[in-house]
Amino acid sequence: MRSMRKSWLYLMVLGLFIFLAGCMAGESDHTSGDSGEAETNDKAGEKSGDLEDTVVVYSPHGSDILGEFEKLFEEEYGIDMQFLDMGSQEILDRVRSEANNVQADVWWGAPQLNFDQAKADGLLAEYKPSYADTLDEMYYDEDFMWTGTSITPEVILYNTNEISEDEVPKDWDDLLDPKWEDEIIVRYPLASGTMRTIYSAMIYRTYKDTEDPQKGYEWLEKFDHNTKEYSANPEIMYNQVAKGVGSLSVWNMPDTVMLAEEKDYPFGYVIPESGTPVLTEGIAILKDAPHPKAAEAFYEFVNTKEAAKLLAEKYYRIPTRDDIEELPEWITETEIKPMDIDWELFDEKQSEWMEYWDNNIKNTEKDLSEE
Repeated sequence: MRSMRKSWLYLMVLGLFIFLAGCMAGESDHTSGDSGEAETNDKAGEKSGDLEDTVVVYSPHGSDILGEFEKLFEEEYGIDMQFLDMGSQEILDRVRSEANNVQADVWWGAPQLNFDQAKADGLLAEYKPSYADTLDEMYYDEDFMWTGTSITPEVILYNTNEISEDEVPKDWDDLLDPKWEDEIIVRYPLASGTMRTIYSAMIYRTYKDTEDPQKGYEWLEKFDHNTKEYSANPEIMYNQVAKGVGSLSVWNMPDTVMLAEEKDYPFGYVIPESGTPVLTEGIAILKDAPHPKAAEAFYEFVNTKEAAKLLAEKYYRIPTRDDIEELPEWITETEIKPMDIDWELFDEKQSEWMEYWDNNIKNTEKDLSEE
């Protein structure tokens, strides 16, 4: 019996020794084997094991876009995409409040002004994407703290049932013609990034040379005189213009096209001849992001050629990349003349200008007549 136990113990020790020797040999083969195979395995890991299993995205793009890209990204990478849908200014405020305990990885969607503010506060991480060479220099931060994903030109919107293409205003100053009195309905400017941009641009046109906002204020006074209504939200403005309560507005180009094509609103638009403010929608990785590698993967994924084409065709986004082919005609056949704007100065002065409009211009003549 004792002899059998010794034999059994000997076989166990021998088996363990053989097993360990095989493992050591395999490890040696892996480290000294073909480098090309090892490189291939590493690249495959970029879409699997080397990435974190979660990416958290803050975005104002809405549940339709975010839901679709959540599905597509998770199918491609196997990474759980979690998103929070809120306004651009809300995102900036939240990112600031979370600076010492960063919760999100990617901020996807906001005008460049918001990203510049976040950069100044030290909230963004540098990342130069693979598609950087396809972007005009106006569509990315010089330090690659953010890059542009789409652009939003501002336009003169009109009711095609009420105004012919020949008589519609062709430039900003044409909107001041007395014949358009009580024909203009706009979204209430203080609540709208689009409207704040347009109003501030009307002041900036002369301020950039004179450093005096007075000429711009005078323009807004005349525009206020022709304005029939400041709508509380975009839907009210859309409906009022569509019904002919007013025949003109100023708004952004993508929404105008979408409303005409998808909701059959009688809307046309004009790109002002002298130039128009063009907002750049961006994307950025947050400094100290909890999942930096997954953040980079998402950043690249939503800006592939295929993604840019999907966003253009289905969601009316004009891509910043210059290598996207077969875009919708409303993009390719429209000549956009961007207004030359010092966005840093623009951002610095915007609150001051809009506060003056609110306190000194808005409904001034209407208030006096009511008294």
